Amino acid sequence: MSVRQRGGQAPKKAVSSSPSSPTSPDASRDAFQELQESAKSAVTSEWDYKLALFIITTIAFLTRFWGINHPNEVVFDEVHFGKFASYYLQRTYFFDVHPPFGKLLFALMGWFVGYDGHFHFDNIGDSYIKNNVPYVAFRAMPALLGALTVPTVFLIMWESGYTLPAAIVASGLVLFDNAHIGQTRLILLDATLVFAMSVSVLSYVRFYKMRHDPFGRKWWKWLLLTGVALSCVISTKYVGVFTFLTIGAAVALDLWGLLDINRKGGALSLPEFGKHFAARVTGLILVPFLFYLFWFQVHFAILYRSGPGDDFMTPEFQETLSDNIMTANSVGIDYFDSITMRHKETKTYLHSHPDKYPLRYEDGRVSSQGQQVTGYPFNDTNNHWQVLPAQPFSEGDLHGHRVKSGDLIKLRHLITDTYLLSHDVASPYYPTNQEFTTVPLEQADGDRFNDTLFELRIEGAKGKADFKSMSGHFKLIHYPTKVAMWTHTSPLPEWAYKQAEINGNKNVQQTSNIWYVDNIPSIPADSERMKKEPRKVKYVPFLKKYIELQRAIFFHNNALTSSHPYSSQPIHWPFLLRGVSFWTQNDTRQQIYFLGNPVGWWIASSLLAVFAGIVGADQLSQRRGVDSLDERTRSRFYNSTGFFFLAWAAHYLPFYLMGRQLFLHHYLPAHLASALVTGALLEFIFNLDPVALEENVDAKLAGKVGNANKKGGGPGTKRVVPAKERIGGNGMLALWGAAGVVMAMVIGGWYFFLPLTYGKPGLSAEEVVRRKWMGYDLHFAK
Repeated sequence: MSVRQRGGQAPKKAVSSSPSSPTSPDASRDAFQELQESAKSAVTSEWDYKLALFIITTIAFLTRFWGINHPNEVVFDEVHFGKFASYYLQRTYFFDVHPPFGKLLFALMGWFVGYDGHFHFDNIGDSYIKNNVPYVAFRAMPALLGALTVPTVFLIMWESGYTLPAAIVASGLVLFDNAHIGQTRLILLDATLVFAMSVSVLSYVRFYKMRHDPFGRKWWKWLLLTGVALSCVISTKYVGVFTFLTIGAAVALDLWGLLDINRKGGALSLPEFGKHFAARVTGLILVPFLFYLFWFQVHFAILYRSGPGDDFMTPEFQETLSDNIMTANSVGIDYFDSITMRHKETKTYLHSHPDKYPLRYEDGRVSSQGQQVTGYPFNDTNNHWQVLPAQPFSEGDLHGHRVKSGDLIKLRHLITDTYLLSHDVASPYYPTNQEFTTVPLEQADGDRFNDTLFELRIEGAKGKADFKSMSGHFKLIHYPTKVAMWTHTSPLPEWAYKQAEINGNKNVQQTSNIWYVDNIPSIPADSERMKKEPRKVKYVPFLKKYIELQRAIFFHNNALTSSHPYSSQPIHWPFLLRGVSFWTQNDTRQQIYFLGNPVGWWIASSLLAVFAGIVGADQLSQRRGVDSLDERTRSRFYNSTGFFFLAWAAHYLPFYLMGRQLFLHHYLPAHLASALVTGALLEFIFNLDPVALEENVDAKLAGKVGNANKKGGGPGTKRVVPAKERIGGNGMLALWGAAGVVMAMVIGGWYFFLPLTYGKPGLSAEEVVRRKWMGYDLHFAK
C-alpha cells in the first residue's frame, strides 16, 4: 500500500533521476532521520487537518451521546449483552457464541459504577428506572468507542496521505451514518468490533510507513499495536477474522516485495528476510493469539459459580463450578434401578406407550408396526426404564452391581414390560436412520436378543467409570448395528400424539446423540445412596476448558440457522434494502429502526462499483498498449485505494458462504471500509496525484539527494511538488466543491432519518410513510 507524509506537505528536496550507487547503513539511517525531521516540521504546520480532526471528533461525541438515556427500557439485543454483564458481576457462568472481550468491557463499566448485577435484562421493554439499572453507564461504553471510530477513520486517511477533503468525506460517511450511530448508543458489541477494526487498519498504515527503518523502536511499536488491535477484534466477535484476512493479505504482499532481488531499497539476504518474517509472525499472529487466550482466562477466572451456561458444557467442566446442581445431585446407578433419561439438547424424555407405528408412512415406506418409542417433554411413568445386564447375574448376587461405561445393557420399559430394540428398519422421518421400538420378553430373550443389546458410552470417561445420574452424559450405542440413539425437534404426526421421533443415528460422533439420567425413581428417598457428601470443586487445566468452550461456541454458531423476521441477506446490505426494528412504544408512536443513511450507503456502494470499473478499464487499456495512468498514480490507486477495497471485500464477501442468521449490522465493518474507498476515489477522480514521499527516501538511501532549494539543480534533478502546489487552486476548489456536495447530501439523509435512530420524536403515519424509501417495514405507518 502506498502512503505519503500526512497532509501532502512533502519536504521540498531535489533528487537525482538515476539512484544507483550503494550507500552505507549509517548513511541510510541518517538520510531517513533527516526526512523524518522534515516531515515533523511539515506536520506542525498542518493546522487545517488538526482543526478538522477536532471538529469531527466533537460532532462524533455529540451525535453518539445526545439523548443516550432514551429509551429508558431494554432495547433489542440489550437483553443478551446487558444480561451477560450482570452474570459477570455475579460471577455466574453463562454461555454465549461470542468471545468475551466486548462483554468484559460492559462488566468493567458496571463495576466502575458499583452495579451488583441484580437485573437480568429478561425482556425487551423492561424498565431500567424501576429496576435501578445504571443503563446510561453501560451505553456510554459503546458510545465512547463509536465516537472514537470517526476520528480514527480521519487519521487513516491522513496517515495514508490523502487530502483534507478526502479525509473529511471518508470520516463524514461514518460520522453521519444512522446505522453506526444507532448501534453505538445501545448495549451491543458492534461498536467495540468496528473501533478495533479501524484501529487495526490505522496501526498497520503507521507500521507500513516505517518500512524504511525496519526493527526500530517505532517500527516495533506499530507492529505490536497492530497485533493488539487485531486481538481485540477477534476477541469481540469471530467475524474479526476478516480483519486478520485484510491485514494478512497486505503483509503477504509486503513480504513478497521484500523477496524481490531488484527492490528499490536493495536486495535482502535470506537471513534478513527471515527476521522480517519472524517479526511479523510474532507481532501479528503470536501476540494476538496470546491476548485472545488471556481474555478467556479472565472469563473463566470471573465465572466460577454455577449458572445458566452449565448445560452447554460437559460434566467434567461443570465440576469446576461451585454450587453446580448436576454434580451435587448425581447418584451412582446400579443394575435393576429404574431410571428416566433425557436428551441433552431437546430435554425430551425417552418414552414409550402401547400404540404401534402405522403400517405405511405418508411417503409410502413401510414400518415394523412395532410399539412406538418417542420423546416426551413431560415427566411421566411411561418414561421409566429398568437397567438390566446383558448376561444375568447369579440368583444370590443380583444387587449392588454398579453400571459402568462400556457395559452392554438392556433397557426394560416398566409400564408395558417390553424391551428397547433397534433394527434395520427405516425410522418415520429419516430413511437412513434406524427405527427404535420395543419387543416382549419372549422375543428379547429369543431370536431378537442381540437387537436389544446397547453399549453405554459415557462422555469423557476414563476406563470403566461409574454411570451416574445428572453428571453421567452418555451415548447409547446399538451393539449390533453401531447406531446411536438420537432425537430432534420435528414432532411426529397425530398418530404419535406429536411427540418427538427417536431413531438410530449412523453418525455416532455427533454431539446431539448425548443423553443423561434425570432421575432414579426406584431409590427410596431415605436410602443411603441418596445421602450427599460435600464435593470439592474440580480443577481442569485452562487449555482443556478453552478447547471445550471453543467447540461448543462453533457448534452453536453454526446452528444459528433458524429464520428471524428481520434477518437479511448479504446482497441486501450495500443497497440498504431493509433494516431491523429495535424498539417501539405505541403510546408515543416512537420507534428505533436500525437503518443506515441511505444516501451515504448508496454513494459508497456506487463508488465501489466505480473502483472495480476503473481497475477493469485500466487492465484492458494496458493489454491494448494504452497507458492511461502514470506509474505513480497507478501504484497509489492499486496499493492504497486497493487496500481499502480489499478491506471491504474481506469484511463482506465471506458472508455469502455462511448459512447462519445474518443481519444488517454484520455489514458495518465493510461499510467503514467502503467509506475509505469513497474518500480515496473522490481524490482520484479529481486527478490529485499523491506526493510520493517514498521517492525521496529511496533516492536519499541511494545517496543521490541533491539540493532542492537551489535554482536549476543540475541535470537530472527532479523536484517533488506538494499536491496543493501541483494542482493549483482550481483543482482544490473542484475537490472541495465535490466534497461539499457529497457531505450536504449525506447530512440531509442523516437528518431525515434521525427520528428512527434516536427513537424520538414520534412520527405521524404520513411522516413514517415518507421514510419507507425501499419499502422498509416501519411501524405506525397507518
